Amino acid sequence: MTKLNLSADDVLTTTRAVRKRLDLERPVEREVIEECLQIALQAPTGSNSQGWQWLMVADPELKQGLADIYAQNFAVYANAPRSNDYAPGDLRHEQRDRVTESAVYLTENFHRVPVIMVPCIEGDLNKVPTFVGASQWGSLLPAVWSFMLAARERGLGTAWTTIHLIGDGERRAKELLGIPDGFTQAGMFPIAYTIGTDFQPAKRLPLEPILHWDRW
Repeated sequence: MTKLNLSADDVLTTTRAVRKRLDLERPVEREVIEECLQIALQAPTGSNSQGWQWLMVADPELKQGLADIYAQNFAVYANAPRSNDYAPGDLRHEQRDRVTESAVYLTENFHRVPVIMVPCIEGDLNKVPTFVGASQWGSLLPAVWSFMLAARERGLGTAWTTIHLIGDGERRAKELLGIPDGFTQAGMFPIAYTIGTDFQPAKRLPLEPILHWDRW
């Protein structure tokens, strides 16, 4: 199994949302995914609950079904009024078209990725109190991010998407995959080897407008 031998700082700063550079032709070995997941399961989980469940979807028909749900919801999302229409000069405004282009590419090719991951957490988190939601999500999302970091070290690319959860998409995915009642999906993640491994840190906002000491 090939590893990139990245430092901790490197893997943390170069794990990107990969869409257009996913290798759609190269299979991903089950043992590589399971090794990444073994690492992810070392992430913290509230009260040691370990209430996570992990669906790895490789069946072509199931992938196509998930991709159809995603594409239908993406059409709704893409045509909705923008809530983040950043002003010219804002780096997020400069990056928007490129991000949109890559999102469209993934939508058109989601069914072609070797594996789609759908992580779930125990509990129905729709309309729960903030404490409950924060506790449950905090028991899953660190493990998901750990999986993505472990995947990056092994030359795999991932992207965190949630668009399939819009409207009745979560219910449709639940029925398609046989997810039992009492579990909430966290998203839909393409998993593939990347075309090249030379990812770089992304441009981000400076600390000054987002960092607060003691009071906002």
